[in-house]
Amino acid sequence: MTNDQDPGQRFRLRFAKGEALKYISHLDLARTWERVFRRAGLPVAYSRGFNPRPRFQIAAALPVGVTGWAEYLDVWLTVPVTCEEALSRLQPALPLGLEVLDIEEVELRAPALQSQVRAADYRAVVQSREPLAAVRTRVEALLDASTVLRKRHHKGRLRAYDLRPLVKGVTVEPGQTGELVLSMRLQASPEGAGRPDAVLEALGLSLAPHTVERTNLYFEFDK
Repeated sequence: MTNDQDPGQRFRLRFAKGEALKYISHLDLARTWERVFRRAGLPVAYSRGFNPRPRFQIAAALPVGVTGWAEYLDVWLTVPVTCEEALSRLQPALPLGLEVLDIEEVELRAPALQSQVRAADYRAVVQSREPLAAVRTRVEALLDASTVLRKRHHKGRLRAYDLRPLVKGVTVEPGQTGELVLSMRLQASPEGAGRPDAVLEALGLSLAPHTVERTNLYFEFDK
């Protein structure tokens, strides 16, 4: 059932995508949110046109296999409700692996979330007994390089690109026994986005067992 009323309210949700859902795609995550809103009985506004869709925006796609603890989603409602009521309706409708951490009302016609994302922080825990100094040397070499050419699939074709301008910072510290912990700040904007798996590959760590989580997103409006 579609709703042709104009939006009357916009909420911004900060949410976590945990272990139980880390292997679902961005499209499947969007479908999951559709089902959550439907089960919650919230009056979600729909787009107009031949194939109306619920009006919500996820700020930035999360790579498959990566968990996230600072994800953002905007949703438009046709009938205003309080933040408390929206949260109370959402909580019982959430599947395992999805958690709403915060909710606030934002300006109805504020810029799209996707257009405002600028960078993302990632934390990678790599199972490796390689000396910390050796990995730090490779991190320094990556950061000192003027270009770091890599290849990735784009629209069905393997294309070369420069990873270096997408990497804002990388540090590596010792974790538990046999672990290295890498913290990365990568560009995440309409002009281009760095991927943590590409950084691990460039550092020669991608084949070692590892986990990655996105710990923060930075927006233009944070300035």
